[in-house]
Amino acid sequence: MTQRSRVEDMVVVVPGILGSRLADAGGHEVWGLSGAPLLRGIRTFGRSVTGLTLPRDLGDAHPGDGVRPVGLMRDLHALPGVGALVDGYSGLLDWLERHFTLRRRLSGDAPGTPVNLVGFAYDWRLSCRYNADRLAATVSEELGRWRGSRADRREARVVFLCHSMGGLVTRQYVERCGGAEVTRRVITLGTPYRGSLDALVYLVNGMRYGAGPLGLDLTGFARSLPSLHQLTPDYAALSTPDHPALRYAREVTGLPGADAELLRDAGEFHAALRGSGAGAEHAVEYVPVSGVLQPTPTTAEIHGGTLRALHTVDGADEGGDGRVPRLSSAHVGPGRAAYTPWEKHGSLQNNKAVRQALYNWLTPEPPVHRGSGDEGVPLSVDAPEELAEGEVYEIRATVPGDVSGHDEVPVFVAPEDGRARRMSNLGGGRYRARLAGLPPGAHRVRVGVRSASDVVMTALVLVVERGADGEL
Repeated sequence: MTQRSRVEDMVVVVPGILGSRLADAGGHEVWGLSGAPLLRGIRTFGRSVTGLTLPRDLGDAHPGDGVRPVGLMRDLHALPGVGALVDGYSGLLDWLERHFTLRRRLSGDAPGTPVNLVGFAYDWRLSCRYNADRLAATVSEELGRWRGSRADRREARVVFLCHSMGGLVTRQYVERCGGAEVTRRVITLGTPYRGSLDALVYLVNGMRYGAGPLGLDLTGFARSLPSLHQLTPDYAALSTPDHPALRYAREVTGLPGADAELLRDAGEFHAALRGSGAGAEHAVEYVPVSGVLQPTPTTAEIHGGTLRALHTVDGADEGGDGRVPRLSSAHVGPGRAAYTPWEKHGSLQNNKAVRQALYNWLTPEPPVHRGSGDEGVPLSVDAPEELAEGEVYEIRATVPGDVSGHDEVPVFVAPEDGRARRMSNLGGGRYRARLAGLPPGAHRVRVGVRSASDVVMTALVLVVERGADGEL
């Protein structure tokens, strides 16, 4: 039986954008399918997207359309045009319960049963300010129950475990909604504290899913979201042929797709968080986890009304998690230096090294022996996140040149339901594998060294089926 480490506080898991299931006023889920049924879920959502598009000038309010969050996404999920493929949160919550003295509320529990593990679902379409207010209400209710359930829990505080945009919602709660007084620690996995270029690319370039009669155009929906605008870069990220110096998106006039007022408001949102001293006043500890070494869109050139993403900033490739640049996820002001596993953005919450580190962040007890903690050889993995049915999935890995023997490392790749195989050595620390026959749906492809069990990181890919006429 697994030894459970003692946790005295309440732990709240806050997912990223797309990470909460949504239901309409009639109780029917409009966003919630994940894993194997994901492709059907994307199309189901696409048919409802007109009714889910938000009105202009909504600000930090709710549109009154009856849509509400009903739980965290369980498995792999994505919505082309709004966010990348992301692993679910059921595995993380199960792992936390197995290894720590944490407990979620079960369906058979009496109403109001005190628990110390809470998954906070929220309507990810809406602004981070709105959702931070909802988080404040949830924490007040759940922490009050937990503190009141036993005398030795009266001084319990909250530890947040946040993925991606969930860290911005939580930071707004801590810094601007009075949460600093009850918060001990905020652990953020790939949170874009200074935004992400991807969000701006989605807004400007748009993105369509599939083609033909089954194709979906989610561009208008994406452009209506205050949340997506709050994820855009809060750093100088854009250049043009006639203006090579980098500028903020809100400084570029006539930028198509993005709502100028929402971009301006997003800048004010980030500035207010940076200017707040509430967390520091109450000694709240921020623990940023920043995936590194992965090819990551960081800046962009504007060409003919579209953006061409670059992996460099001022000529340097600093390597982020594939979605969020390191300059954004690793820096949240004074405090602990970022923990930097080599992992993709969508898999950070289930990364082996991150889970080992959680023992030091969640419990006051000295950790029991759990092995050497050796994370193995660092890998940069480059692979497509979307593939058409029948196409060969080519995955490339690179071992940094400063690693001894980088050009002779046995690197393995393993599809989720397949056998591990050794990647071809291309020389110079470069490795490649080509996988054929991946069926339609979402897949985890694990990459490791020395053996199939020595997993370093996980690449995620969505395989889109072809119709009878061959169209996607």
